[in-house]
Amino acid sequence: MYRLIIPLSILLFAPGCERFLNQTQSKFSNILAPVNPNAGPMQPVAVEWGDYRARVAIVDVDGLILNTPFVGPMSVGENPVALFREKLQAIECDPYVKAVVLRINSPGGGVAACQTMRHDLEKFKQRTHLPVVACLMDVAAGGAYYIASASDMVVAGQTSVTGGVGVLINLFNLRDLMAQFNVIPQIVKSGEYVDIGTSARALDPAEKAILQAMSDEFHKQIQQEILQSRQRLNVEGGTTFDGRIFTGNQALTRGLVDHIGDLDDAIQLATQLSCSGRGLNGTRPQVVMYRRLNDPAHSIYAITANIPLQGAGLLPNLPGLDRSKLPTFLSLWEPELTTEKLGGK
Repeated sequence: MYRLIIPLSILLFAPGCERFLNQTQSKFSNILAPVNPNAGPMQPVAVEWGDYRARVAIVDVDGLILNTPFVGPMSVGENPVALFREKLQAIECDPYVKAVVLRINSPGGGVAACQTMRHDLEKFKQRTHLPVVACLMDVAAGGAYYIASASDMVVAGQTSVTGGVGVLINLFNLRDLMAQFNVIPQIVKSGEYVDIGTSARALDPAEKAILQAMSDEFHKQIQQEILQSRQRLNVEGGTTFDGRIFTGNQALTRGLVDHIGDLDDAIQLATQLSCSGRGLNGTRPQVVMYRRLNDPAHSIYAITANIPLQGAGLLPNLPGLDRSKLPTFLSLWEPELTTEKLGGK
């Protein structure tokens, strides 16, 4: 398998792509980390062969979605928000891409991060008029589904887990744990609520009401935007947006998804949508993924490593121990209390 590089002559005629012309590509060897954001710009890598003039681009969204770099000592990966936008920009500069498949395998993430990615996808669609089909893999819940719902079509497997549309900020009261280690907070503050959400004590009712109001507001925003994209969504009974998760078949019944199928079906559907307005009937598309020079892809299921490993095995995995490092509202399915450790902060 070899990489197919877009010639610079093509990029010269693509609007808004001048930023790529001044970037040079270096050859890397013996790279220890699977991902290095300094390994050059995104390049199309063919993972299924066909007519290069009729490409279907796969954009992968995997893992916890946070607007933070997943890099550092003993870590691999990039900022998923920045990476998503860079891939969309690379696709926009490729005149041969006729459709996009958004492959999602994520429990969700930060409300603000997911909203940024959704809005980037909406603006991309407005600029390019390319059809976008979302394919929900193992899990696409919370903010991940929120992003997927901005697509033209949503495909899910029968065993996909989706839904989970809710907002949380999972705070912990570590006062007793801190006391066991003789850690006694001595707080000096101006502003009654400046330390709202601290782990050094329990929330009082007024503080909880403030955070609850913020959570409700974010939840309402997410619901409204999903309903704008999916106007046939069944919200009767008030259970579609109460945070519960659904199987693919259950999601289909509620109108959260349009088709039951796998990634191949999503690619086929994207091809059909692109053919309808571009005279490409009968053309077998080339399927590409956008990768850096040191990040290989050999099939449509290729995943870029994006898991921070700082402190792995060195500290006890106690719920809330790292919570102060992730003070953000989350929209995700979170059965695991220590999800915040995946944030890499």
